[in-house]
Amino acid sequence: MRRGRLVIFLALILIVGLVVGGLIIRQVLSRVSARVTPTPTSMQVIIANQRIPQGGKITDDNIGWIDIPQDNVSEVMFTMDRKGDIVGKIARYALEPGVVITRPMVAETAAELAPSGPEWAALIPPGMTAISVPTSRLGAVAYGVADGAHINVNACLLFLDVDPSFQSILPNYTAIVSGTGYLPEKLPVLSLGINSGGAVSAQGRLELEPALQQPFYAVPSEAQRPRLVCQMIFQDVVVMRIGDFPLRMTTLATPVPTGQEQQIPSPDIVTLIVSPQDSVTLTYLIYSGAKLTLTLRNAGDESRMATEAATLQYLLSQYNIPVPAKLPYASQPRIDELAPPIMPNDIVTVTPP
Repeated sequence: MRRGRLVIFLALILIVGLVVGGLIIRQVLSRVSARVTPTPTSMQVIIANQRIPQGGKITDDNIGWIDIPQDNVSEVMFTMDRKGDIVGKIARYALEPGVVITRPMVAETAAELAPSGPEWAALIPPGMTAISVPTSRLGAVAYGVADGAHINVNACLLFLDVDPSFQSILPNYTAIVSGTGYLPEKLPVLSLGINSGGAVSAQGRLELEPALQQPFYAVPSEAQRPRLVCQMIFQDVVVMRIGDFPLRMTTLATPVPTGQEQQIPSPDIVTLIVSPQDSVTLTYLIYSGAKLTLTLRNAGDESRMATEAATLQYLLSQYNIPVPAKLPYASQPRIDELAPPIMPNDIVTVTPP
């Protein structure tokens, strides 16, 4: 009985030893196989080593290569072992340095690029449009507005009173009408003659002189003064470009000689990305003589604010500006317009006679 139990106990020990030994051997073999298994090889993938403009020809000089694991190389990439598949082709889009060039980025000939338009057209989101408006150093935040900036647009307009029928500036001119009535022994035709006494006069109004209680006819002493109003019309508009677009594309930029600075003219135009309806509004404002001013905002600021139009009445009420009283005394010298003072260090330009 004891001998049978001993045999069973020894058999169990043998089985457990075999299982443990098998596990150890399997772990050792897996580690050895992991060391022996070769790592995936890398491949040389073609990239742009300098900027290639849209329509530019791809040559040996403007491409390079980088090592990429073979598992990450896709069929649309170009590799150095088949460099002949890409050299001589045309860039469909502007390729920046370091960009991996893929097959959809290149074309066989320049004729294939015609439907795509200029490279900057790709910057316009679907449903939007680009329009150019005039600007200046004052209207472009001292040229602090750059490509891609987010801005608001203010517009200032001048308003005048006009005659609803004539559509001319008020007041109208007056003249004397005489000789009205029917001509004798003729058809009943009205004869009308206008006598202005050699000159026309502005239409005025009848007033009563308070001291003498005598009526008199008052006419304006000058032309009607326009009324100014300014308001913010657009918010968070993206600037596509400040200044002119290049008239033609070149494959390589013209190098600037050492020690010589390239003279860049001050931009007088800015292109904005707006909705089609806003482009119609801007077109009207441009041809109506409105003055547009751009204000720079943070690119991450997507807030919208309701603003009140600025008029003379708004300034007086909002900022508590009193209308000066008519006093029996005045300052000397007489002040008819505001002019900045001349400082000792200012450069005075004298116009020759």
